[in-house]
Formats: sequence, structure tokens, C-alpha cells
Amino acid sequence: MIVVGLGNPGKSYEGTRHNAGFETIERVAAQMGIRLRKRCFSSFRRARIKDVLIVEPLTYMNNSGLVFSSIKRDEDELVVVAVDQMDLEPGRIRIKRGGGSAGHNGLKSIIANIGEDFVRVYIGIGRPGEGVPIVDHVLSRYSDEDRKRVDEAEERAASAIIDLIDGKKLESVIQSANSHP
Repeated sequence: MIVVGLGNPGKSYEGTRHNAGFETIERVAAQMGIRLRKRCFSSFRRARIKDVLIVEPLTYMNNSGLVFSSIKRDEDELVVVAVDQMDLEPGRIRIKRGGGSAGHNGLKSIIANIGEDFVRVYIGIGRPGEGVPIVDHVLSRYSDEDRKRVDEAEERAASAIIDLIDGKKLESVIQSANSHP
């Protein structure tokens, strides 16, 4: 299994809506007692636990899929991607296997590199207010109330990913995660 969290590297992007995938993966690593590390000349941070590779691409969101050219992966290996989702309100998560990009450039990049058959762990960030450009919204920070909701959602998403790492069936994890309000 390969677990990937999407986001943008660098201090200026920390805490922004677009980094919900990074934050979720960092919660997975913390709960499992591991650290993501960058090797010399690599374009990602990674950690391995059991037979699972956990990855944060450092290529910026729009080129996230390029990380797969540097990762040895079996054709039938399960790929799980944690990613922000504007169509979900802050505090909600949704897990599904397969599908399109829903206009998300990070997902477009992954689909271009490995196809559509991977698991998406969506963390809701909400839609921008009227007149706010999408790029400004996804690169903005949360209100205190939304930050609290997203923190809770990222914890639930991390727990679902850990369930998968621990061998729980995908269908069961999807059902459990998607039934939570």
C-alpha cells in the first residue's frame, strides 16, 4: 500500500486549506510513531511502516503525481490519497475508490500518472465565499471555528487510513467514515 498526502511544501503554505492532505498524513505518522524524512535529491518525504509507504510529495500540488515516477509500485498495489475537497463543508470527510479529479489539480496530476483507480480520502475545506477566487480560498487559512472542525476531520481521516494500514477491509472503512456526520 502507498499512502499519499497532498499539499504544498514550505512554511508559507502551512495551515492552509490546500494542505489538509499533508496534515492528515502527518497525523498518521504521529499516531504510528514514525517520522517522514526527505532523502537527498528526492522530491518527497516518506516513511515506511509494515509494508506501507507513506509519502508527501514536495513538487507542489499541481505536480503531485510526478512522485510516482520515483516510487517502486506493483500494478495492483492499493494507493490511498488524502486530499482537500471544497465540495465538503469543513469537518466532513468522505472516502471513495475511483472517480475523476473533480477539478482538483493534484488529483489530475495523480490520475495522469497512475490512472483513476485509487482511494481518495477527502477532507472538507468548504467553498469560497462569493467573489473569492478559488486559488485564494485554497491557499487561505481557516477561521478558528473551521480550524477546529478540520482538525477533527483530519483525525478521523487519519484513523481511517490507519485502519487500512492495520488490514481493515476497505469497504468497512469507507462505510464507517462516510456514515459519520
